[in-house]
Amino acid sequence: MSGRSVDLFTVEVIKRALVSAAEQMFVALGRTAKSSVIYEVLDYGCAVVDRTGRMVAQANGIPPFIGVLTDAVRDVLAKFRGRIRPGDVFMTNDPYMGGATHQNDVVLVAPVFFGAELVLFAASKAHWNDVGGKDPGSWSPSATDIYQEGIQFPVVRLISAGEEVEDIVEMVARNVRAPELTLGDMRAQAASLHVAARRVAELCGRFGVEAVLEAIEISLDQGRRHALAELRSLPHGVYEAEESIDDDGLGGDPVPVRVRVTLSDDEFVVDFTGTGKTCAGPINCPLSVLISTVKFAYQSVLSPHAAPNEGFFAPLRIVVPEDTVFNPKRPAPISTYWESDAYSGDVIWRALAAALPDRIPAGHFLSVCGTTVSGISDETGEWFFSVEPNAGGWGAAAGKDGESALVCTNDGETYILSAEVAETRYPLLVEQFALDAVNAGHGARRGGLGIVKDYRIRNSRASVTASFGRHLYPPWGFAGGHDGSPNGVEVYYPDGRVDRRGRLSGEVVPVGTLIRFITGTGGGYGDPLTRPPEDVRVDVENGYVSRAVADFVYGVVLRGSPLAVDARATERRRQAKGSPVGSKGQLPAAKRRPADTKGQLRDSLGQEKNSGKTPKKPRTGAGTPKAKS
Repeated sequence: MSGRSVDLFTVEVIKRALVSAAEQMFVALGRTAKSSVIYEVLDYGCAVVDRTGRMVAQANGIPPFIGVLTDAVRDVLAKFRGRIRPGDVFMTNDPYMGGATHQNDVVLVAPVFFGAELVLFAASKAHWNDVGGKDPGSWSPSATDIYQEGIQFPVVRLISAGEEVEDIVEMVARNVRAPELTLGDMRAQAASLHVAARRVAELCGRFGVEAVLEAIEISLDQGRRHALAELRSLPHGVYEAEESIDDDGLGGDPVPVRVRVTLSDDEFVVDFTGTGKTCAGPINCPLSVLISTVKFAYQSVLSPHAAPNEGFFAPLRIVVPEDTVFNPKRPAPISTYWESDAYSGDVIWRALAAALPDRIPAGHFLSVCGTTVSGISDETGEWFFSVEPNAGGWGAAAGKDGESALVCTNDGETYILSAEVAETRYPLLVEQFALDAVNAGHGARRGGLGIVKDYRIRNSRASVTASFGRHLYPPWGFAGGHDGSPNGVEVYYPDGRVDRRGRLSGEVVPVGTLIRFITGTGGGYGDPLTRPPEDVRVDVENGYVSRAVADFVYGVVLRGSPLAVDARATERRRQAKGSPVGSKGQLPAAKRRPADTKGQLRDSLGQEKNSGKTPKKPRTGAGTPKAKS
């Protein structure tokens, strides 16, 4: 096919084949990794990038992971251009370089050659259980500089012409707490890159290198033209919003997140001027991650199902001042970067919600709610690491209730750790894993429910790290809908003490301790008095709201057994409560009073109120947590 243009049918075949190469890389890594955070939770991302560092194709995965891979490739090119050979694999995790998130998330990049010609790059980013640092699991909510968060790899050659660089491998092994696990994951990640490389080589052999490269250019141009067409269909103008991050990561003042979004025929401009400065705690977000998350928010608004290549993102322009929480200065800590990064996408949605009320939902629980339970096993004498995100409630949308028990925006395609894996791989007992019905998120469309999960520690001691953002500022309701509920962690010690907070940092707890992870309900959409009465009845039947809430909040009167809506009494009750509050498209105030973390009313399976004390009745039969031997 050399010397002539590629027909569009062939372009489509090549495009899909490159996506397939990324997806096969993804599957290969998941099947061969040693750590459950990779093979069970899928805490990784894979992509195919062109030889100049432009995104070509990706597998579904974590948006902030996939979006930074292009920057990692550019870093490789900047350092090793002219010295890249077949069989090389490069490694980096430096958060202050282009392709990093936090040190646990390590990027590997492999060049793809066809003959002597460099055609593309295969790249992946995966969460390694531990990369050193002051706390087991490395990421630490109490870190005050990057050196406490684990070893940093600049762009280094991990594999040279097919052979591991022994000095680099030894350096990795000496700086992690579980070298066998870590090196196993590292080698699985490197091997998966070669799966993609083989698929690309097969493609080049079938169509020729020139055809593949020309098809890539055509697909990038298609992406750009598609984005511009979608952009022209949006309501042009300037839209602003503000959110508040709970604190600076160490319990200080709330951190403002401000955005101005400008939509025009040819640009989608996102300006974060006015956002808070670099924080003392580890909630700072590396610039590369911020850009990746903004791309995710942009695509969700513009065209969710478009091919996410570099051309599609061409109209996006991002303004981020230096020395801010979204563009911090070295050596500021960054290990819980998701606690600020997630706000960057959410605040864009909030700014555009009034202009696009049929596309954008109310606020969701937002935080990754990341946890690490680790220690040295009493049975094996070896380190164990249970690392996972937690699912929560999403905001309601026009004509749709929010999704319950779904991972947050920034976690994309990750899974929750199954109870069976948690109990068989680690010294944990899962005593409860249930939807958490609370008195929040009410609306014409109800916010999705979060979860409550109880882990009982069965080891003599364990280290618990958790970072649950939005533990003070709950998800925002929209168009008259109620706010959601906050996230939080409760620790029930064997001696009867109870501790409630949003973060734990390497806290050592004894056998018998129960850790309760609670994620929030999403914001409601529209006035609760306009929710269809039959939907309210079903909610009561399912235990999502109580009869008292149905009456007081929704104005729905239920009688009999089985429950039925008393239509005439409901009509009178709603009339007595007055006309619907709020109007479609009207956002609530941008700044909100922090939720009462000691007294969030709970409405769980008939339990009308819970002032935040130890539960008198079980959410799902667990009762007041007691130590078990």
